[in-house]
Amino acid sequence: MTSTVAAPGALLRGWRTRRRRSQMDLALDVGVSTRHLSFVETGRSRASRELLLDLADHLEVPLRERNALLLAAGYAPVYGETRLDDAGLDAVREALGHLLAGHEPFPALVIDRCGDVVMSNRAVGPLLRMLDPAWSRPPVNVYRLSLDPDGLAPHIRNLDQWAGHLVHRLERLTDLTGDPRLAELLAEVRAHVPDDGRAPDRTEHVVLPLHLAHPDGDLRLFSTITHFGAAWDVTLDELSVETFVPADAATRARLAAWLDPEASTARLAAVAEAQATQRPDARSSRY
Repeated sequence: MTSTVAAPGALLRGWRTRRRRSQMDLALDVGVSTRHLSFVETGRSRASRELLLDLADHLEVPLRERNALLLAAGYAPVYGETRLDDAGLDAVREALGHLLAGHEPFPALVIDRCGDVVMSNRAVGPLLRMLDPAWSRPPVNVYRLSLDPDGLAPHIRNLDQWAGHLVHRLERLTDLTGDPRLAELLAEVRAHVPDDGRAPDRTEHVVLPLHLAHPDGDLRLFSTITHFGAAWDVTLDELSVETFVPADAATRARLAAWLDPEASTARLAAVAEAQATQRPDARSSRY
């Protein structure tokens, strides 16, 4: 029969192993003896709630999993999980809306831990307009959308590199959180990338771009990801804002034209003129 007291110890040992920390190293950081930490992990000693939270903090355990650790030890969870549409998160929702709108005309979206889109700005629709409308029905998952052969994958010119980047990102997130939902998602998307894609050539790019074939012309974008810095709610702890930034002038002009049609002709003409001046004169001769 499995001891209920041993459950939190096994969880702690799992997190310590995942973070590659020794018992001595962790015990010194937290200020307890190695013997006591060993007893907690084996179930011979019952840790206080304060010690569990201190250990979880030093092991950088996500808030959802901290609650699970407390429950396993017989304590009540201390971190709430508020729905994003709850009135208590009005200020957060408004701030996210400002971030998304402020990034226009470039695409930006808010995703949860599993990559499901919970908010997006107006530029995301035009970015994906070549896809079947079924892909716009929630929940839209960025990993499935990007790697499914019926989704965005056929339109990604550097699919081998981008797929490798996304799979690596999902692997890392799965390892950091231990979330079984992410493990299932990882297995699912790997089926579309048998070799896990190709590792990005770090000598080729400072930042790996997404090179997308689009009806308006090729787009080259790189992304940045932002997290809440001091979240004390599970929902906020698991949210991230992903913004896409044009990697060249042509992409910048095309994205700007989507939300400002009146200026599109002038912008695209300027880009064409700039590109023309960069090309060698076809009539010139080396001799």
